Amino acid sequence: MGGPHSVGIVGLGVISRQYLDLFAASPSVRVAAVADLDSERAAQVAAAVPGARALSVDELMADPEVETVLNLTVPAAHADIAHAAIAAGKSVHGEKPLALHVADGRAILDAASAAGVRVTSAPDTVLGTGIQTARRLVDDGAIGRPMAASATWVSPGHELWHPAPGFYYAPGGGPLFDMGPYYLTSLVHLLGPIVAVTGAARRARAERTIATGPRAGERIEVAVDTHVSGLLEHAGGAVSTIVTSFDAVATTSPPIEVHGDRGSLVVPDPNMFDGEVRLNELGGEGWRAVPASAGYEGSGRGIGLIDAVAAGGPGRASGALALHVLDAMESLLRSSAEGRRVTLDTAVERPPLVPLTPAAQWSR
Repeated sequence: MGGPHSVGIVGLGVISRQYLDLFAASPSVRVAAVADLDSERAAQVAAAVPGARALSVDELMADPEVETVLNLTVPAAHADIAHAAIAAGKSVHGEKPLALHVADGRAILDAASAAGVRVTSAPDTVLGTGIQTARRLVDDGAIGRPMAASATWVSPGHELWHPAPGFYYAPGGGPLFDMGPYYLTSLVHLLGPIVAVTGAARRARAERTIATGPRAGERIEVAVDTHVSGLLEHAGGAVSTIVTSFDAVATTSPPIEVHGDRGSLVVPDPNMFDGEVRLNELGGEGWRAVPASAGYEGSGRGIGLIDAVAAGGPGRASGALALHVLDAMESLLRSSAEGRRVTLDTAVERPPLVPLTPAAQWSR
């Protein structure tokens, strides 16, 4: 093998810091170039990353050194940036969602296949020890036959803390497209692909008011549903439910619970990489914490790309999985709008379990 895999980052918002930190710790990936609409920001980031150059988006796409484009733009730009990278012969690793619509996501994968390049996608939090340990317990039969699961994420809205929250209330945003990928991807890892959904969605109000930053007091339009509930039917027979909301103050519900005929699991926050897994077995003595037994230890955002580079293919954070999750989200909204059960058009294999992998095996 040659040297580290070279990445060019497009979009240097808040989330980019986590990727930069992870890649700085990995011998298998290096940041060769960065680009942002704010050229000054790009220059500042490049100056802090050894060997990185600040380029325009067009220059980054044309740069022969860049092998994979890390697409950290807002959701509305995900498809355009992905197609530009693929047209330039580069692989793509993108933030979630893969695209705004299933048709756009499928076009990305088709273009990548024709060009012989790879598409991978967030969320890769599911490759950490939290979700993977729960997955191992399911696979090992600790809860018996998996029957059901519940996933819950609620918030009063990002306008309370984010200084520029408009994109959270535009197409590609909302609680389902913003947080749903973490929970739906986890449910696919835990219970397998989704075959059909029934959804109900509502929009509490037409405007939100920014509460912090230089735009405090400014009203923004709400163009998406802000509370989405859904019933998910999995290929293996299990049924799960999901609630995502920008219209609730708080919840005491665990992020995810998984139930089988011999036990139940409490699964940690899928927006994080680790966390405590708890198991309650039929006839046992109640809830007990389970030590980590699978997943990348000490990982962070970008581990899905590292996983793919190591595999020499799409790895566990594949574009096919991201498309399936996008199909589930779009189908939930269609189900609500049309008042009917919707069968998904996509199918995907459960990604392989991540063996317990110490940080020393993937980082410096």
